[in-house]
Formats: sequence, C-alpha cells, structure tokens
Amino acid sequence: MSDVQMFKSHEPFELESGVQLPCLETAWTARGRRAADDSNIVWIFHALTANAEPRDWWPDMVGVGKTFDPRRDYIICANVLGSCYGGSGPASVNPASGRQYLADFPLVTIRDMVRAHDLLRRRLGIKQIALGVGASLGGQQALEWAATMPDLFSRLVLISTNAEHSPWGRAFNATQRMALEADESLHGAGPEGGHRGLMAARAAAMLSYRTYESFARTQADVASVMHNYRADSYQRYQGVKLAHRFNAWSYYRLTQAMDSHDIGRGRGGVEAALARIEAEALLVGCNSDGLFPPAEQRRIAAGLKQARYVEITSPYGHDGFLVESLQLHNLIKNFVPELAPATGEL
Repeated sequence: MSDVQMFKSHEPFELESGVQLPCLETAWTARGRRAADDSNIVWIFHALTANAEPRDWWPDMVGVGKTFDPRRDYIICANVLGSCYGGSGPASVNPASGRQYLADFPLVTIRDMVRAHDLLRRRLGIKQIALGVGASLGGQQALEWAATMPDLFSRLVLISTNAEHSPWGRAFNATQRMALEADESLHGAGPEGGHRGLMAARAAAMLSYRTYESFARTQADVASVMHNYRADSYQRYQGVKLAHRFNAWSYYRLTQAMDSHDIGRGRGGVEAALARIEAEALLVGCNSDGLFPPAEQRRIAAGLKQARYVEITSPYGHDGFLVESLQLHNLIKNFVPELAPATGEL
C-alpha cells in the first residue's frame, strides 16, 4: 500500500465481548481534496482480505476517470480491526508481552470494526458522510454503522451483502477455520504459522466466491488429461497467493467477525434496526451469488425507508462485485448523479 496514514488512540478500546485492547491503531488512506462542507466524502469499506488502499483491490472503480474519482471525491478507506494490513490485529504487537498477539488477539465483531471507524471519523472532524460504499464484509460494516448512527450517511451503496450473516455463510467460514486448525503450525510462535491451513481455507473459500459456470468457463482443460488439471492448479495458486500476503490468525478472526454480523442484535431485530436508517440506499445483488444471494439484499431494501434494489448479471457469483465494473459503474452513476465525469488535476 502507498500513502497509508496511521491513526492511533491511546485510550483503552473495549470490544463488544468486554475484552479491552490497551490502545487502538487503524491504517487508512484518503484520496482527493475534502470540500469545505464535506459534501464530497466517499467512505469505501473493504472486504475480508483487502486493505485501506481501494485502488489495489478495486482498480476499475477507484481512481482518475473511474466511478470514484479523486478529482471530484474525497475518498476514505480504513483498514478493519483484526486485519494484518496495518493497525490492531493478530499481527500487531501486544504491548504487554512485546510480541505479536497471534492467537491471543481477541474476538472482534463487525460492531467493533464500526466503533474503530467512528474514532477515526471523529478525529477527522467529519459530521456527515455523503456516500458510504461497501461489498460483502464491507457492506456489513456500512450497514452496521448506519444502524448505529442513522443520520450519518446521506447515501449508501451496499453490494452483495446482508443484514445478518446466514447459517450458510457461517458454515463456509467454519469450514475454513477447520482447515486452519488442521495445520499444527497455526499455534507456532511466528507469523508464518498456519500457512498450509490458510492455503486450504482460501481454496475452500473460492468455491463460495465463484460458480460452476465460472469454473467451466475459465478452468476447463483444453485436452483430455489424467492429472495436472487446471482447476487443481488454480485452487492451489489461489491458496499460495493469499498465504504469501496474509496472516492466518487475521483470517481466523475476520471470519469470526463476519459470523457475528447481525444489525438487529440488541435493537429489537433486523427489521427494527433497518427502519432506523435515514440514508437513501442502493442495494446491488448478483444473480449468481450463492454466498450472499440476492434475497439478502432484497430484504435490506424492503426494510429501509428509502431504498431500491438492482441486480447485476454475472457468471462469477459473489466475486461479481470485483469483476463486473461496467455494470456497477452504470448502476451507481444512475443512483448518484453527482458522479459525473470529473475534470481538472489533482
């Protein structure tokens, strides 16, 4: 990541579980020039293994000439609590021991992530966010924050996400954690622990992110073979790629955080929590998403005061939000007319 800033709160940070972190650090980025009236703030929330630099993981959507353009927008993205890309998480140092937390880093929830974002918001003196955008775990954060502070966002774009994590999604996450637990090195002393388990977990996750059709399109063998199948090598490649850039305990804790997602907890249920939110919202589903199926986005749209549901068509399942940039661009541009092509220099 480039141009990453670090926000640090020296006050103890109490998690939803009651456990306290002695301090809180959050990596974050900002692109563009902030308008005097904060009318151009776009807060982008990242998904499970992404980071605070959305140009890295959403390059077709964020950047000069893209949907979210720093010549027009002031684009903020903050790393989630528990990740390994800067800030407080299993890979950070526990002040009490002087060593990385790893397995000792406590359970965090989506609500904890949102409270960490809100500390940064207050430090920046932001009172209103013009547009909040998130997909998957990113959408869970945006929706939870809107339920916590119903007047904070003017608009929301929520993509392939849900109001409470499903038993189906929790089962996929449990399967990934079982893969991590099967790697005896997970509980090793160093940051390299759990790499083989992380590779297997990521391979399992890919089956929930994609579809039968997408694998048939991209991983079919060009000739009849008895071994070295393209699908086999693709799964192994995806596992190795993640293991080289991510921490196994961060992956473990972030899947648990996703499982915790329920905006209705302590608020009288999901529908009561949705009814609190004042923002105008666009809910985007993907027709082939088997992990966060369109019914979950329709439920959110039905419960909000000002919302409409639209759907992209893609063979790529849950990963459609990363692949179908043109469809997303057109839908978001129609929802937020202010996102006209930007002009001028940075």
